Amino acid sequence: MIALTLRSLGEDSLVVRALNGILKSPKATIAGIVCILLLILAAIGPWLAPQNPYDLMQISIMDAKLPPGSESMTGSIYWLGTDGQGRDMLSAMLYGLRTSLAVGLVSGVVALGIGTSLGLIAAYFGGRVDTLIMRLVDLMLGFPTILVALMLLALIGQGVGKVMVALVLVQWALFARAVRGAALVEKSKEYVEAATCLDLSKARILFGHLLPNCLPPLIVIATLQVANAISAEATLSFLGIGLPITEPSLGLLISNGYSVLMSGQYWISVYPGLLLVAVVFSINIVGDRLREVLNPRLQH
Repeated sequence: MIALTLRSLGEDSLVVRALNGILKSPKATIAGIVCILLLILAAIGPWLAPQNPYDLMQISIMDAKLPPGSESMTGSIYWLGTDGQGRDMLSAMLYGLRTSLAVGLVSGVVALGIGTSLGLIAAYFGGRVDTLIMRLVDLMLGFPTILVALMLLALIGQGVGKVMVALVLVQWALFARAVRGAALVEKSKEYVEAATCLDLSKARILFGHLLPNCLPPLIVIATLQVANAISAEATLSFLGIGLPITEPSLGLLISNGYSVLMSGQYWISVYPGLLLVAVVFSINIVGDRLREVLNPRLQH
Protein backbone atom coordinates (compact mmCIF):
# COMPACT_ATOMS: atom_id res chain seq x y z
CA MET A 1 0.00 0.00 0.00
CA ILE A 2 2.77 2.47 0.94
CA ALA A 3 4.82 1.49 -2.12
CA LEU A 4 1.85 2.05 -4.46
CA THR A 5 1.18 5.43 -2.90
CA LEU A 6 4.81 6.49 -3.32
CA ARG A 7 4.81 5.39 -6.98
CA SER A 8 1.68 7.43 -7.64
CA LEU A 9 3.42 10.55 -6.29
CA GLY A 10 6.39 10.12 -8.61
CA GLU A 11 9.88 8.88 -7.92
CA ASP A 12 11.45 12.35 -8.18
CA SER A 13 9.16 13.92 -5.60
CA LEU A 14 10.93 15.31 -2.54
CA VAL A 15 8.40 13.65 -0.24
CA VAL A 16 8.85 10.30 -2.00
CA ARG A 17 12.63 10.49 -1.74
CA ALA A 18 12.41 11.29 1.97
CA LEU A 19 9.93 8.50 2.71
CA ASN A 20 11.86 5.97 0.62
CA GLY A 21 15.05 6.90 2.44
CA ILE A 22 13.42 6.45 5.84
CA LEU A 23 11.80 3.13 4.91
CA LYS A 24 15.11 1.73 3.62
CA SER A 25 16.69 2.24 7.05
CA PRO A 26 15.30 -0.02 9.80
CA LYS A 27 16.60 2.35 12.48
CA ALA A 28 14.95 5.37 10.87
CA THR A 29 11.73 3.43 10.28
CA ILE A 30 11.47 2.48 13.95
CA ALA A 31 12.28 6.06 14.96
CA GLY A 32 9.60 7.37 12.59
CA ILE A 33 7.01 4.98 14.05
CA VAL A 34 7.97 6.12 17.55
CA CYS A 35 7.56 9.77 16.49
CA ILE A 36 4.10 9.07 15.07
CA LEU A 37 3.03 7.19 18.21
CA LEU A 38 4.28 10.00 20.44
CA LEU A 39 2.39 12.58 18.37
CA ILE A 40 -0.78 10.50 18.69
CA LEU A 41 -0.27 10.17 22.45
CA ALA A 42 0.26 13.92 22.74
CA ALA A 43 -2.91 14.62 20.74
CA ILE A 44 -5.21 12.26 22.66
CA GLY A 45 -3.30 12.27 25.96
CA PRO A 46 -5.92 14.14 28.02
CA TRP A 47 -8.54 11.55 27.04
CA LEU A 48 -6.22 8.62 27.86
CA ALA A 49 -4.95 10.00 31.16
CA PRO A 50 -6.52 8.36 34.25
CA GLN A 51 -6.80 11.79 35.90
CA ASN A 52 -6.26 15.45 35.22
CA PRO A 53 -3.06 15.94 37.25
CA TYR A 54 -3.62 19.70 37.47
CA ASP A 55 -7.19 19.57 38.76
CA LEU A 56 -6.90 20.03 42.52
CA MET A 57 -10.22 18.26 43.03
CA GLN A 58 -8.73 15.02 41.66
CA ILE A 59 -5.48 15.12 43.66
CA SER A 60 -4.94 13.99 47.24
CA ILE A 61 -1.76 14.80 49.16
CA MET A 62 -2.24 11.46 50.92
CA ASP A 63 -1.21 9.78 47.65
CA ALA A 64 2.10 11.66 47.42
CA LYS A 65 5.25 9.77 46.38
CA LEU A 66 3.60 6.39 46.00
CA PRO A 67 5.78 3.85 44.13
CA PRO A 68 4.68 2.35 40.77
CA GLY A 69 1.77 -0.08 41.05
CA SER A 70 0.44 1.42 44.29
CA GLU A 71 -3.25 1.73 45.04
CA SER A 72 -4.75 5.15 45.70
CA MET A 73 -7.10 6.14 48.53
CA THR A 74 -10.02 5.70 46.12
CA GLY A 75 -8.88 2.26 44.91
CA SER A 76 -7.39 3.20 41.54
CA ILE A 77 -3.91 2.00 40.53
CA TYR A 78 -0.99 4.36 39.93
CA TRP A 79 0.94 2.31 37.37
CA LEU A 80 3.91 4.71 37.30
CA GLY A 81 3.56 6.02 40.84
CA THR A 82 2.88 9.58 41.99
CA ASP A 83 4.96 12.68 42.59
CA GLY A 84 5.33 14.87 45.66
CA GLN A 85 1.92 16.48 45.13
CA GLY A 86 0.06 13.20 44.70
CA ARG A 87 -0.31 13.50 40.93
CA ASP A 88 -0.47 10.35 38.84
CA MET A 89 2.86 10.19 36.95
CA LEU A 90 1.32 8.53 33.88
CA SER A 91 -1.22 11.33 33.55
CA ALA A 92 1.38 14.02 34.24
CA MET A 93 3.69 12.56 31.57
CA LEU A 94 0.90 12.51 28.95
CA TYR A 95 0.09 16.16 29.68
CA GLY A 96 3.79 17.08 29.81
CA LEU A 97 4.46 15.33 26.49
CA ARG A 98 1.72 17.39 24.87
CA THR A 99 3.20 20.62 26.20
CA SER A 100 6.79 19.77 25.20
CA LEU A 101 5.86 18.73 21.65
CA ALA A 102 3.63 21.77 21.20
CA VAL A 103 6.42 24.12 22.27
CA GLY A 104 8.96 22.39 20.03
CA LEU A 105 6.75 22.18 16.94
CA VAL A 106 5.26 25.68 17.13
CA SER A 107 8.56 27.41 17.85
CA GLY A 108 10.25 25.39 15.09
CA VAL A 109 7.60 26.25 12.49
CA VAL A 110 7.57 29.97 13.37
CA ALA A 111 11.39 30.14 13.34
CA LEU A 112 11.34 28.31 9.99
CA GLY A 113 8.98 30.90 8.51
CA ILE A 114 10.93 33.91 9.78
CA GLY A 115 14.38 32.52 8.96
CA THR A 116 13.34 31.31 5.50
CA SER A 117 11.84 34.67 4.55
CA LEU A 118 14.87 36.66 5.72
CA GLY A 119 17.31 34.22 4.09
CA LEU A 120 15.54 34.43 0.73
CA ILE A 121 15.42 38.23 0.91
CA ALA A 122 19.12 38.43 1.76
CA ALA A 123 20.11 36.12 -1.11
CA TYR A 124 17.86 37.71 -3.73
CA PHE A 125 18.45 41.40 -3.05
CA GLY A 126 22.07 41.19 -1.89
CA GLY A 127 24.03 44.38 -1.15
CA ARG A 128 23.23 46.24 2.05
CA VAL A 129 20.13 44.16 2.72
CA ASP A 130 22.22 40.97 2.63
CA THR A 131 24.93 42.50 4.80
CA LEU A 132 22.46 43.75 7.41
CA ILE A 133 20.58 40.45 7.70
CA MET A 134 23.70 38.29 7.78
CA ARG A 135 25.42 40.44 10.41
CA LEU A 136 22.31 40.01 12.54
CA VAL A 137 22.49 36.26 11.91
CA ASP A 138 26.17 36.21 12.94
CA LEU A 139 25.28 38.11 16.09
CA MET A 140 22.54 35.64 17.05
CA LEU A 141 24.71 32.60 16.32
CA GLY A 142 27.61 34.04 18.31
CA PHE A 143 25.94 33.33 21.65
CA PRO A 144 24.93 29.97 23.20
CA THR A 145 21.26 29.15 22.68
CA ILE A 146 20.50 28.44 26.33
CA LEU A 147 22.25 31.61 27.51
CA VAL A 148 20.23 33.82 25.16
CA ALA A 149 16.98 32.04 26.08
CA LEU A 150 17.74 32.43 29.79
CA MET A 151 18.35 36.15 29.38
CA LEU A 152 15.15 36.64 27.38
CA LEU A 153 13.00 34.69 29.84
CA ALA A 154 14.54 36.57 32.75
CA LEU A 155 13.26 39.76 31.09
CA ILE A 156 9.82 38.66 29.83
CA GLY A 157 8.92 36.05 32.47
CA GLN A 158 7.55 32.49 32.40
CA GLY A 159 4.81 30.97 30.27
CA VAL A 160 4.29 28.74 27.24
CA GLY A 161 3.98 31.65 24.83
CA LYS A 162 7.04 33.39 26.24
CA VAL A 163 9.16 30.24 26.00
CA MET A 164 8.08 29.90 22.36
CA VAL A 165 9.10 33.50 21.68
CA ALA A 166 12.51 32.92 23.25
CA LEU A 167 13.07 29.72 21.25
CA VAL A 168 12.04 31.40 17.99
CA LEU A 169 14.49 34.23 18.58
CA VAL A 170 17.39 31.80 19.10
CA GLN A 171 16.49 29.48 16.19
CA TRP A 172 15.57 31.64 13.19
CA ALA A 173 19.21 32.52 12.37
CA LEU A 174 20.05 28.88 11.55
CA PHE A 175 17.27 28.73 8.97
CA ALA A 176 18.23 32.11 7.51
CA ARG A 177 21.85 31.09 6.95
CA ALA A 178 20.93 27.73 5.40
CA VAL A 179 18.32 29.22 3.06
CA ARG A 180 20.61 32.05 1.98
CA GLY A 181 23.34 29.60 1.01
CA ALA A 182 20.95 27.45 -1.02
CA ALA A 183 19.22 30.47 -2.60
CA LEU A 184 22.51 32.01 -3.74
CA VAL A 185 23.18 28.86 -5.76
CA GLU A 186 19.68 28.78 -7.22
CA LYS A 187 19.60 32.51 -7.95
CA SER A 188 22.13 32.21 -10.79
CA LYS A 189 20.17 29.51 -12.62
CA GLU A 190 18.19 30.08 -15.79
CA TYR A 191 14.71 29.56 -14.35
CA VAL A 192 15.20 32.57 -12.05
CA GLU A 193 16.37 34.69 -14.98
CA ALA A 194 13.34 33.54 -17.00
CA ALA A 195 10.98 34.46 -14.15
CA THR A 196 12.62 37.89 -13.93
CA CYS A 197 12.27 38.41 -17.71
CA LEU A 198 8.58 37.53 -17.46
CA ASP A 199 8.26 40.43 -15.01
CA LEU A 200 6.93 38.24 -12.22
CA SER A 201 6.59 39.85 -8.82
CA LYS A 202 9.51 39.51 -6.44
CA ALA A 203 7.32 37.67 -3.92
CA ARG A 204 6.38 35.10 -6.58
CA ILE A 205 10.00 34.60 -7.60
CA LEU A 206 11.11 34.21 -3.97
CA PHE A 207 8.38 31.93 -2.69
CA GLY A 208 7.14 30.34 -5.90
CA HIS A 209 10.46 29.55 -7.59
CA LEU A 210 13.43 29.93 -5.24
CA LEU A 211 11.86 28.45 -2.09
CA PRO A 212 10.78 25.07 -3.55
CA ASN A 213 14.36 24.45 -4.72
CA CYS A 214 15.75 25.27 -1.26
CA LEU A 215 13.52 22.82 0.61
CA PRO A 216 15.87 19.81 1.09
CA PRO A 217 18.23 21.49 3.60
CA LEU A 218 15.28 23.23 5.23
CA ILE A 219 13.47 19.96 5.92
CA VAL A 220 16.55 18.49 7.57
CA ILE A 221 17.27 21.55 9.70
CA ALA A 222 13.61 21.93 10.70
CA THR A 223 13.45 18.30 11.87
CA LEU A 224 16.60 18.60 13.96
CA GLN A 225 15.63 21.99 15.35
CA VAL A 226 12.33 20.64 16.67
CA ALA A 227 14.34 18.16 18.76
CA ASN A 228 16.71 20.96 19.84
CA ALA A 229 13.77 23.15 20.82
CA ILE A 230 12.26 20.37 22.94
CA SER A 231 15.63 19.83 24.65
CA ALA A 232 16.10 23.57 25.21
CA GLU A 233 12.61 23.95 26.69
CA ALA A 234 13.24 20.97 29.00
CA THR A 235 16.52 22.53 30.12
CA LEU A 236 14.88 25.89 30.80
CA SER A 237 12.02 24.29 32.74
CA PHE A 238 14.45 22.13 34.71
CA LEU A 239 16.33 25.29 35.71
CA GLY A 240 13.03 26.80 36.89
CA ILE A 241 12.84 29.64 34.38
CA GLY A 242 10.84 27.99 31.59
CA LEU A 243 7.24 26.93 32.13
CA PRO A 244 5.35 27.59 35.38
CA ILE A 245 4.05 24.82 37.63
CA THR A 246 0.54 25.22 36.23
CA GLU A 247 1.78 24.46 32.67
CA PRO A 248 4.32 21.68 33.23
CA SER A 249 6.41 19.94 30.61
CA LEU A 250 8.69 16.91 30.73
CA GLY A 251 11.59 19.09 31.89
CA LEU A 252 9.60 20.41 34.84
CA LEU A 253 8.50 16.89 35.78
CA ILE A 254 12.15 15.81 35.84
CA SER A 255 12.99 18.81 38.00
CA ASN A 256 10.23 17.95 40.49
CA GLY A 257 11.85 14.63 41.37
CA TYR A 258 15.50 15.59 41.11
CA SER A 259 15.86 16.38 44.83
CA VAL A 260 14.62 12.92 45.85
CA LEU A 261 16.25 10.96 43.01
CA MET A 262 18.94 9.41 45.23
CA SER A 263 16.55 8.58 48.07
CA GLY A 264 14.89 5.68 46.24
CA GLN A 265 12.01 7.68 44.72
CA TYR A 266 13.46 7.36 41.24
CA TRP A 267 10.19 7.18 39.30
CA ILE A 268 9.40 10.89 39.70
CA SER A 269 12.35 11.89 37.50
CA VAL A 270 13.38 8.72 35.66
CA TYR A 271 10.13 8.01 33.80
CA PRO A 272 9.71 11.55 32.41
CA GLY A 273 13.43 11.52 31.57
CA LEU A 274 13.09 8.28 29.59
CA LEU A 275 10.13 9.72 27.69
CA LEU A 276 12.11 12.88 26.89
CA VAL A 277 15.04 10.78 25.66
CA ALA A 278 12.68 8.76 23.43
CA VAL A 279 11.23 11.96 21.92
CA VAL A 280 14.56 13.65 21.22
CA PHE A 281 16.38 10.52 20.00
CA SER A 282 13.61 9.45 17.63
CA ILE A 283 13.38 12.91 16.05
CA ASN A 284 17.16 13.16 15.74
CA ILE A 285 17.42 9.74 14.08
CA VAL A 286 14.78 10.69 11.53
CA GLY A 287 16.52 14.02 10.93
CA ASP A 288 19.91 12.37 10.42
CA ARG A 289 18.41 9.94 7.92
CA LEU A 290 16.75 12.79 6.02
CA ARG A 291 20.11 14.56 5.89
CA GLU A 292 21.70 11.48 4.34
CA VAL A 293 18.90 11.05 1.80
CA LEU A 294 18.40 14.67 0.74
CA ASN A 295 22.09 15.67 0.60
CA PRO A 296 23.54 14.56 -2.78
CA ARG A 297 27.11 14.65 -1.46
CA LEU A 298 26.31 12.21 1.35
CA GLN A 299 24.51 9.88 -1.04
CA HIS A 300 27.78 9.18 -2.85
